[in-house]
Amino acid sequence: MPVSRLTLTDFRSYASASLEPGPGFVLLSGENGAGKTNLLEAVSMLAPGRGLRGAALSEMARKGGSGSWAVASALSPLPLAGGEEPRSGEGVGLSDEISHNRPTPQPPPASGRGSISIGTGTLAVAPERRQVRINGAAASVNALGEWLSILWLTPAMDRLFTGSASDRRRFLDRLVLALEPSHAHHATRYDAAMRARNKLLGDERWDEAWLSSLEAAMAEHGTAITEARSRAVAMLDEALARAPEDEFASAAIALEGWDGADFAALLAANRRRDAAAGRTTEGPHRQDLAVLHRAKNMPAASSSTGEQKALLLGLVLAHAELVAERRGEPPVLLLDEVAAHLDPKRRAALFGRLEGRGQVWMTATEASLFDGIGTASRFHVSGGQALPA
Repeated sequence: MPVSRLTLTDFRSYASASLEPGPGFVLLSGENGAGKTNLLEAVSMLAPGRGLRGAALSEMARKGGSGSWAVASALSPLPLAGGEEPRSGEGVGLSDEISHNRPTPQPPPASGRGSISIGTGTLAVAPERRQVRINGAAASVNALGEWLSILWLTPAMDRLFTGSASDRRRFLDRLVLALEPSHAHHATRYDAAMRARNKLLGDERWDEAWLSSLEAAMAEHGTAITEARSRAVAMLDEALARAPEDEFASAAIALEGWDGADFAALLAANRRRDAAAGRTTEGPHRQDLAVLHRAKNMPAASSSTGEQKALLLGLVLAHAELVAERRGEPPVLLLDEVAAHLDPKRRAALFGRLEGRGQVWMTATEASLFDGIGTASRFHVSGGQALPA
């Protein structure tokens, strides 16, 4: 279900903005600092998590604004076969949605029946507490994953292969979430139980029953996390192996680190060790995503900068195709300044891979970088506005 309307209120550099993109390419051009990435970040907030910047919620509120912010959208599926029109959606403003009082609807079938409105944001009185509304009804942040799968590439991700394991885990979990929306629930529960256990281990005397209960929760959700990651990595590695031979190098991937065996017993055995360390020393939060250049059998971290960019882009493209195959609809792709870093041959190959593969938002400082793309929704971004180009 592509985003058919995007409305921003006091979000980043936008006092208010509204766009009506089409279902294919959505091309945003404008000078550096014009607010192009802010629009991509707004779209990324329609999924669970902290968005493509990973910023604190309070940082997203416009300076000099109300202290709150809102991002709202209408998701309109493509027309059904036979000419049947989908049902119209509700209003998309977050403030409007709060006034409704309807039960949260269930996700539509893969056939795409029915439009949906989604709103998310914060209130000035609680700048770090995220609000979510789906068709006007309050919903959990994790419920967003049932409606949209969103993937992104940003310039900051160029250091993914040489950066920290935690960066790669976050990247991997975004890939898993697009395939299995329930992954967000297990990750949230696991993190909450682990924080509580770490705090409890810091006390002089432990409540054994409460500690065992927390460890049981960590074992349950940690095992689910590892199993989901393992499934996603196996499917994606297979998809990468059969990806077309084009300008993007094919990666080989594997899950490294903790294997999930008898986790509850391991946690109980590690209590004193973890208490001394002040943290949980083993678990899915210590796993890593290993990436190789498939043709050269070389770690991605040892590949050239150009090869790393090609590997990362090829990985995301293969995953997008896998999501479309598994979920029956392609994910929304957010590609920030990707075209600028590709030579003309790779740029043409990218556009060819993306054509007809769902909604793809792309940014560039110059509209000419999008030459070669046919039908598209084109916007010029400047001064807190995004106007049709």
